[in-house]
Amino acid sequence: MSKVILKGHILVPEPELDIVKSELENHKRLTREEAGCLVFEVSQCIENPLRFDVYEEFVDKAAFESHQKRVKSSHWGEVTSNVSRYYEIFE
Repeated sequence: MSKVILKGHILVPEPELDIVKSELENHKRLTREEAGCLVFEVSQCIENPLRFDVYEEFVDKAAFESHQKRVKSSHWGEVTSNVSRYYEIFE
């Protein structure tokens, strides 16, 4: 199987910015601990503080799908339910 790469960004509604920022480090830590996670970076854009750039690499599609499933039922999934996501996925 081949590696899966996701890259893009999210836009956070301004009223939710503080809670998203407060949960981000925990989300990054938990994701980096997942089996199959090679790279996971989320960084706030300097020019637009409501934008967070995202780059992920997983060893294969199964690891990527496992990550997606975990995130949907996580606290991060809850606090980011209203963000707009702009991603490209490469397999």
